[in-house]
Amino acid sequence: MTHPARDLLATTTAELAPDPRSNPLVPRIARGEAPRPTLAALALEQSRVIPADRRAFLHLAERSATTDPEAAAYFTTLAEGEALAGDRLDAFARACGVDEAEAGAYEPLPGCQAYPACVAWLALNASPADVVLALTANFSAWGGYCATIAEALRTHYGFTDEACGFFDFFAQPSPELDGLATAAVQAAMDAGRLDKARAHAYGRLLQTYEAMFWSTLGDLPS
Repeated sequence: MTHPARDLLATTTAELAPDPRSNPLVPRIARGEAPRPTLAALALEQSRVIPADRRAFLHLAERSATTDPEAAAYFTTLAEGEALAGDRLDAFARACGVDEAEAGAYEPLPGCQAYPACVAWLALNASPADVVLALTANFSAWGGYCATIAEALRTHYGFTDEACGFFDFFAQPSPELDGLATAAVQAAMDAGRLDKARAHAYGRLLQTYEAMFWSTLGDLPS
């Protein structure tokens, strides 16, 4: 039995799957070849991305609460997840040798912050239903990256389970979130609120900016 929303999510995710060559850093981490300062920069950049995305998701939930409750539930759950992930990020930063002074003095890299800037723009300007489709397609690649990093940090860098918790969190499948995304997309399709072409364009932007995130970190001097 076909499910239009589930089929659309699967198709969009496949169409927007990133070129493996677009992320030079994760393979280096997987081989244990990425230097510790690059891992520290990853932690520091994520310390800006996570709270920014959380606020964007909360804004999307607020925008859609009355007219699109299924999307509101999806974005609320995303925001809660960002908060949980943020709680796990400090342990990773400490394992990378980042102290409070370094964190306070750090200047974020434009190439890494383009992604959360795009998410913030979507939160202000895009139809929430379109954002659900775009984000869900993007998260598939992110989860795979996190699973690879979590394994490599243990195998090659000797990080503890606590230090890997940030990546473990995102690497785990979330049937609940998948169900909420499917319900939100289906409700939007039924109501004629979903613009597939526009959502695809948003997803392409997110994938491009995520690739920029990783390539920016990968270009840092050793």
